[in-house]
Amino acid sequence: MAGTRIIAYFNLKPGVSVADYEAWARSTDIPTVNGLPSIERFEVFRSVAVLGSDAPPPYAYFEIIDVADMEVFGQDVATPLMQKIAGDFQGMAEVVFVLTERL
Repeated sequence: MAGTRIIAYFNLKPGVSVADYEAWARSTDIPTVNGLPSIERFEVFRSVAVLGSDAPPPYAYFEIIDVADMEVFGQDVATPLMQKIAGDFQGMAEVVFVLTERL
């Protein structure tokens, strides 16, 4: 499957500071994932509001991961470096990853 977009939505776990997570994301997660051969583009977004509502957003962050080749992606995420990054991320966030396809 080529051209897959993965959307992750998540909140930080209790005790994880916004400053620590965002510093890690900028210094480690974003540049490392964007450097993977299988990735077209990886971006992280912070939620700021629910359009038309005063309610807080249900999720604090969203990731958009555009994968050029899912087979290569599987190989990329199996490396020791990516296993460490994934483990660090899982330790900080309660996350759901959703595979999507364009209509």
